[in-house]
Amino acid sequence: QVQLAESGGGLVQAGGSLRLSCAASGRIFRINDMGWYRQAPAKQRELVAVIDSGGTTTYANSVKGRFTISRDNAKNTVNLQMNSLKPEDTAIYYCNAYVTIAQTMGVTNQNYWGQGTQVTVSS
Repeated sequence: QVQLAESGGGLVQAGGSLRLSCAASGRIFRINDMGWYRQAPAKQRELVAVIDSGGTTTYANSVKGRFTISRDNAKNTVNLQMNSLKPEDTAIYYCNAYVTIAQTMGVTNQNYWGQGTQVTVSS
């Protein structure tokens, strides 16, 4: 089993910054994509940013130029630096990792989710 431990959420004023971190642990053979999603009340979960195993990044249009995703493969972590935060960024942020797990016979690929961390941006 794989666990994702998130940290860094909190309450900030508009224009402020937060840095989210997520550390993966467990029976990991390889971590493929890692990313961050968010879900605001009454809205569907949406992609914020994702980074693949080679370091290629993808961002939602709403956060381009403000957020930066990075990863440390040696530590199995992914980070999200959030700058110039806006009230509309308020949401629960979820870490996601698409993980290859080695088994006795072959491997299994599966998405894992963190429990979520609240980010609240006040005006």
